[in-house]
Amino acid sequence: MTTPPDPGSTTIHTSHAIHPFRIDIPQDALDDLHERLDRTRWPDELPGVGWDYGIPRDYLKELTHYWRHDYDWRAAESRLNRWPQFTTEIDGATVHFAHVRSPEPDATPLLMCHGWPGSIAEFIEVAGPLTDPRGHGGDPADAFHLVLPSIPGFGFSGPTRDTGWEFQRVAAAFAGLMARLGYDRYGVQGGDWGAGINRELGRIRSDHVIGVHLNLLPNSTPTQEPDAAELDALSPDERERTLLSWERFQAWSRDRQGYADIQSTRPQTLAYGLTDSPVGQLAWIVEKFKEWTDSLDRPEDAVDRDQMLTNVMLYWLTGTAGSAARIYYERAHADYQGTPPRPSPTPTALAVFPYDNFVPLRHIADRTNNIVQWTVHDRGGHFPAMEQPRLLVDDVRRFFRTLRGRAGIA
Repeated sequence: MTTPPDPGSTTIHTSHAIHPFRIDIPQDALDDLHERLDRTRWPDELPGVGWDYGIPRDYLKELTHYWRHDYDWRAAESRLNRWPQFTTEIDGATVHFAHVRSPEPDATPLLMCHGWPGSIAEFIEVAGPLTDPRGHGGDPADAFHLVLPSIPGFGFSGPTRDTGWEFQRVAAAFAGLMARLGYDRYGVQGGDWGAGINRELGRIRSDHVIGVHLNLLPNSTPTQEPDAAELDALSPDERERTLLSWERFQAWSRDRQGYADIQSTRPQTLAYGLTDSPVGQLAWIVEKFKEWTDSLDRPEDAVDRDQMLTNVMLYWLTGTAGSAARIYYERAHADYQGTPPRPSPTPTALAVFPYDNFVPLRHIADRTNNIVQWTVHDRGGHFPAMEQPRLLVDDVRRFFRTLRGRAGIA
């Protein structure tokens, strides 16, 4: 495969124009943030409840103080700007993306997609090893050209200007993006919403997508209690995982899905609070980094504090709390809601991280997916690119190493 053209210098139809983009937040936006943090109005809190009622006030005060006085946005901005970035319009939406090409000319193109409450900042630690394995002690044959889009409605791809941006429409837009970049054969990787989007992309473009690597697999857990007949048909290990999966699903339904219910029903009402209050936005996101990760007492046990705050900043500075939340509403109100997933023929890998929200089950996944690699890791959670970047990189490399012939890549 030849090195793709530089999209910043490609001459194409105006409606398909790709524009260079650089993050350059005005200083007055940062001053406004600091003033708002200084004026935070704190609520009361019950004693001794820990995280049971939500994010603890003392922890959030400490994190807010760090955000206000120690966190360096300009350093984060500079680091993100090391990636060549662009915007283009697809299906009426602005799509922002980083395009990090490998120094290896025969690298495999790979689209990696974040979810909620994530962003392209999730991929800061994995981009280097994936694009330049030679420079990180790896095999240059494992190199990737990375395309890292922001989901329409999220960050610099937001806000969206019309309704209907559910995950299937996003998948079609990303297929258009890869075609626009000149990539005919490519892989995809994702978790959270990125998993749903990229699984769908692999399904609808199986003639272009060589493989789908996921760290979350939609529709792979039980939604009703498994009966004795179902359990008896399983191996002992799968039976044990099925019972654990059902237990985790019940706990999720009881205590953890409130954020999704709100974003699926009244994202606009929520948006006023999160767009006006930086501490509100911080709490709404950081709680998930505690609950969904391999952490002990605080999110920083699992993820880097500055990287987590950079992720929060991409919501705050773009004012996209509401438009990002709308993907939940659009999915919940889509015509296909409640219908079984359509089968995908594309070779699919799942990296299972034990502290993620759900326990995926192989016997369910095999019904509608062409699973060719299934790896259960011993640590990590919902944000493996931030929690366990080396494990994720190795898993991605191992999967696509087996598919290069299918891609026509030497």
